Amino acid sequence: MTDRPAFYRFDNGPKAPLPFSSEEYEGRLARLRAVMAEAGVEAVLFTSMHNIAYYSGFLYCAFGRPFGLVVTPRTSVVISAGIDGGQPARRCHGEALTYTDWARDNFWRAVAHVTGEGRVLGFEGDHLTVAQRAAMESFLAPVSVDIAGQVMALRMVKSPAEIALIREGARIADLGGAAIRNAIGRGVREIDVAMAGRDAMESEIARSFPDAEYRDTWVWFQSGLNTDGAHNPVTSRALQRGDILSLNCFPMISGYYTALERTLFLGEVDPASLGFWQANVAAHELGLSLLRPGARCNEVTERLNAFYAESDLLKYRSFGYGHSFGVLSHYYGREAGLELREDIDTVLQPGMVISMEPMLTIPEGIPGAGGYREHDILIITEEGAENITGFPYGPERNVV
Repeated sequence: MTDRPAFYRFDNGPKAPLPFSSEEYEGRLARLRAVMAEAGVEAVLFTSMHNIAYYSGFLYCAFGRPFGLVVTPRTSVVISAGIDGGQPARRCHGEALTYTDWARDNFWRAVAHVTGEGRVLGFEGDHLTVAQRAAMESFLAPVSVDIAGQVMALRMVKSPAEIALIREGARIADLGGAAIRNAIGRGVREIDVAMAGRDAMESEIARSFPDAEYRDTWVWFQSGLNTDGAHNPVTSRALQRGDILSLNCFPMISGYYTALERTLFLGEVDPASLGFWQANVAAHELGLSLLRPGARCNEVTERLNAFYAESDLLKYRSFGYGHSFGVLSHYYGREAGLELREDIDTVLQPGMVISMEPMLTIPEGIPGAGGYREHDILIITEEGAENITGFPYGPERNVV
């Protein structure tokens, strides 16, 4: 059976509507090609979900298989697995090649067909595995150039079309938060509350984006001890009066992530918990005031660290104070160059979108134990910042 192809074209049906216009994708590719020309790169191979989605509109499901997007000065070609049928060709801007799995490394044969051998090749050093890097060297014999950082910098400044989509995501997250708040009650399980928020968001996404693909929207709703980590899974624990609660809504619209996170209490809040909650709200409000064009991420971080230190609370801080938004999710994508941490010196500029989300984790055995977190999304503008999160925060509104 040696006559079976290593790859083929499978344009099965007309193109589907993509999250953005052809002009939007061509603008992104033009900026990428300018970087390529400046760096002397002849072709770029993307392998991550976020960059393939950003430049082509196609969001892959790996399931143990490699996927890619090859960008040259004239073409952009998605390289996909046969298991996905014609969907990659239908849901991508540009061209698509499908590789077969009857022989190992047909993915790399398809990539080589587009890039050629011995080229100056850009790749994602923060994504390509050691094994796949070895395969790339073997099949392509490239002069390899890691362009992950430069590409991330391009993604950090959002286009008007991206900002419009992110605004919608923030609006839908607020709706999910309202559904969660309405579902909270004594004896209700965490999972039941989470499903109410997820269903509300997915219904609104389908109504507002009838041509989108629907996947990955989720809720983490945590109570009691389960609030101590920002990414703790939902459980079947039943809510009790006096519980600290953590509301976390994540609507996903064609790979674009937004979030709403709030601290709540069920029925009543004890004095110790109220003190920690009010302190974290004060840090949140200070942080909101600091997010302006020209501010450095590490300088914002140091101001908030100093604020917590004044009340001897810095030891309870559990992670950085905020991060970028765009094509990302809990299992792919992250613009690590735009985070509010001590080791990030990026200067905020108009078009960036960033969260403010201070969190304190008070260990068990201390009065007021639990995780306290508030989270808003801000668009950096020429004049300052616009907060696009509308759900209320703080003790006056969120004791349910």
